[in-house]
Amino acid sequence: MFQTLLRFFKNKYVLVTLAFIIWILFFDRNNLITQFKLTKKVRKMNDHKEYYLDEIKKNRQAIQDLTTDTQSLERYAREKHLMKKDNEDIYIIVEEEETP
Repeated sequence: MFQTLLRFFKNKYVLVTLAFIIWILFFDRNNLITQFKLTKKVRKMNDHKEYYLDEIKKNRQAIQDLTTDTQSLERYAREKHLMKKDNEDIYIIVEEEETP
């Protein structure tokens, strides 16, 4: 069996083919490990893309609400920018964590 393997590996075409396969799998700039990493990165970026598309959709809806409805605009100004009317007082309640 060893003799048949030795004879098989003495063939120059087999050696060149094996060297080419090893070069492509491990040493080339676009080797197999790099391709797996890039595929993983693309999947992660697609997940991020879906998240950001959902956020854009929510923000567009919020902008639409703010430009058309004055009550929602007033509520947004009061909550986010702490705006108030002249005859109102604003109290900000901050919950603190208890330390043991």
